[in-house]
Amino acid sequence: MNKSRFSDVVVGAAGNVAGAIVDPREGFTRLRAVATGRTLATVAAGLVIGYLAARLGRRR
Repeated sequence: MNKSRFSDVVVGAAGNVAGAIVDPREGFTRLRAVATGRTLATVAAGLVIGYLAARLGRRR
């Protein structure tokens, strides 16, 4: 996956999450439609890396 395609996926996922907050029914319908295994794995990996980076930053 090239860099621009990856950023499009991230921006799209962020938009869907924001939409789920504003209109939960429509937002979750869209989120379920685009949530593939690869997307979920990417988001989960980002959350884990962010958590570990924040934890490391706290220790210093």
